[in-house]
Amino acid sequence: MTDDNTSLTTPATTAPVVISIDAMGGDLGPRAVIGGMAKSAKVNPRIRFVVHGDRPELEKLLKRRPELAERCEIIHTEKTISMDAKPSLALRNGKGTSMMATLQSVAEGKASVAVSCGNTGALMALSMLTLRKAPGVNRPAIGVLWPSLKPPYQSVMLDVGADIRADADDLLQYAIMGASYARNALGLARPKVGLLNVGTEQHKGRAELHEAAELLTAAAPTSDFEFVGYVEGNDLPTGRANVIVTDGFTGNIALKAGEGTAAMVRTLLKEAFSHSILSRLGALFALTSLRRLQARIDPRRVNGGVFLGLNGTVIKSHGRADATGFSAAIKLAFTLTENGFTERLAARVASGARQGKDTAQNAEEANS
Repeated sequence: MTDDNTSLTTPATTAPVVISIDAMGGDLGPRAVIGGMAKSAKVNPRIRFVVHGDRPELEKLLKRRPELAERCEIIHTEKTISMDAKPSLALRNGKGTSMMATLQSVAEGKASVAVSCGNTGALMALSMLTLRKAPGVNRPAIGVLWPSLKPPYQSVMLDVGADIRADADDLLQYAIMGASYARNALGLARPKVGLLNVGTEQHKGRAELHEAAELLTAAAPTSDFEFVGYVEGNDLPTGRANVIVTDGFTGNIALKAGEGTAAMVRTLLKEAFSHSILSRLGALFALTSLRRLQARIDPRRVNGGVFLGLNGTVIKSHGRADATGFSAAIKLAFTLTENGFTERLAARVASGARQGKDTAQNAEEANS
């Protein structure tokens, strides 16, 4: 088995990392995508891009950034998948779209990872069609980074919307994939994994959560993670768990609630510090601290959901991501590629799930 803990010590190489970009997805269009690419290229000389979309429009944008244009290959596509298209429609009409072409570059080995801020459902459907599920994976998941109060000040939560359902075996796979993601993206040798529930007591929650807890307890010793038991919604930002495991229905609601809360905090702070002359003066004195807080709760800086469980790495950027947000998604794509994340994740899923089931079955037989 490939040990993804080696990612913490593997020295960086000087080889270029090629990232496949869907330039036509998202609410802000190619301008935000190209802006994010420019930000990333400026700080990382090893990145190269294969950019998919309308060639005349992309060439016009890149003409203003000649230093970026030198590191880009443009693949012209005629069609774009709309943000409100149903996944079934995307599957029927995906050929010739910038999204499909972006994924095909990864499938054909022309790029190491794909990044798109397009339609989430369409991207997942086309990713499964183009890249296929990794061996042993029943349901792929979307993992996102969640702000945390404890080092490394981020946690991983999955699933946040790939599939609204998840049985006990699925939750076990999510835990294994999420722990591998935390090792490679956050540098945690042995992540703490929690199972999201309505309470921490053992008797609370649905039957599949109880079964999943048994599987996670059995799998933890051989899968290099620590299972901390059930966690509640108010535990999400505390750092009690580095990986929060749940089904896509619950995870997506939690994600949107967190984004809404962060937006509300920013709005209330702005209103409070602009209420009067004295409050404006107070804001000036607290400017450094306010900027630090803004950076900590800015969702753009942790932008990028990873599609886990595929034969290739796909990063889903937020549909409303600006240049800063898209640059964060590219940075995540580079980090995971640099660590050989896809290969290590596949090895973890293949061995960890099997060992967890065997251990749980042996324990059940011993107690019967």
